[in-house]
This record gives sequence, structure tokens and C-alpha cells, in this order.
Amino acid sequence: MPHYLVTGYLPDDFDPSTVDEAMAEEIHAINREMIAADVRRFAGGLGAPHTLRADADGKVLVTDGPYLEAKEHIGGLWILECANQEEAIAWAGKGMKACRMPIEVREIFFAPAPAES
Repeated sequence: MPHYLVTGYLPDDFDPSTVDEAMAEEIHAINREMIAADVRRFAGGLGAPHTLRADADGKVLVTDGPYLEAKEHIGGLWILECANQEEAIAWAGKGMKACRMPIEVREIFFAPAPAES
């Protein structure tokens, strides 16, 4: 079955102290529901982003935030294994309601590892 990356976007000025117990429980509940339905393969929140790139001399530069200017960043993600995109979108909709943030769904494309000889 296909896998999907479900990401939630937080504003750059997001204040984690605004997450109350009711919201946290809604997020835990959707995670429990995903586990019970055997679709969740991974879930996690993300800290502030940092970007690495090479300067003209090949040295690594580390900067805060994304490379492109943005007003929001990815705050968390799920990896779901679903029958199709419609199922992934249905789960993402539940996640959007629980997390109260915009959600994006992308199918993950990968080639299976070559068979061993």
C-alpha cells in the first residue's frame, strides 16, 4: 500500500504555551485512532527549522529558518500507510481538526530495495 507524508504547518510566531490540555488530548486521540486502524507508521512534532548550505568556499553555513522566506514552518508530521489518497486525506482532515493547523498530504514515492542475490 502507498505511504503518505502528512505535515502540519505552524505560523513562525507559534507559541507552544497556547496548546491546552483539551487540544493535546485531541491530538493523542487521533494518534490512538490511527494506531488502532493500523495506518500510522510514524508521528512526531518538529522543533524550529535550520537550513544548511555551502558558501562559495564549500564551508557549511547554518541559518535559522527555511532557505526561502516563509510565514510558517512544518510543526509536525505523520507517515501513514493507506489504501489510497482519499483515505490519507480523510485521516489528514481529522488531524487538521485536532491540531488546528493547515495540513498538507503528499504521497511518498520510493523504489523497493533490490532483491539480494
